[in-house]
Amino acid sequence: MAYWLVKSEPNAWSWDQQVAKGATGEAWTGVRNHTAKLNMMKMKKGDRAFFYHSNEGKEIVGIVEIVKEHYPDPSDKTGKFVCVDISADRPLKKPVPLAVIKTQRALANMDLVKLSRLSVGSVKPDEWKLICKLGGL
Repeated sequence: MAYWLVKSEPNAWSWDQQVAKGATGEAWTGVRNHTAKLNMMKMKKGDRAFFYHSNEGKEIVGIVEIVKEHYPDPSDKTGKFVCVDISADRPLKKPVPLAVIKTQRALANMDLVKLSRLSVGSVKPDEWKLICKLGGL
């Protein structure tokens, strides 16, 4: 299993909206960065991702599961980009703010920190474990 992080501005798509979609989940559309696209193309059904509220909150609030592997993004008129379907797995017991992540030496090279504008990033297994611990899981 691989681990990922997906970002969304809560006023555009929030954790609560993701949860409301239930087990069928929602297409993660609108990504227009080639590095993020390549990350989504690597995602496999059953992989997990942190759900991060960007701009407002700036914190990891939950975990989602990849329920459908990449396919053409229907919102992309150029046909160059892909999307995946994700469903909410569980919330973190306590959100993990970016400010806390930046204080953790073990997370200094995390995509979220190093590539701060990347909307879909990878997460190493040791980073995943530490953030889960910080989030009360």
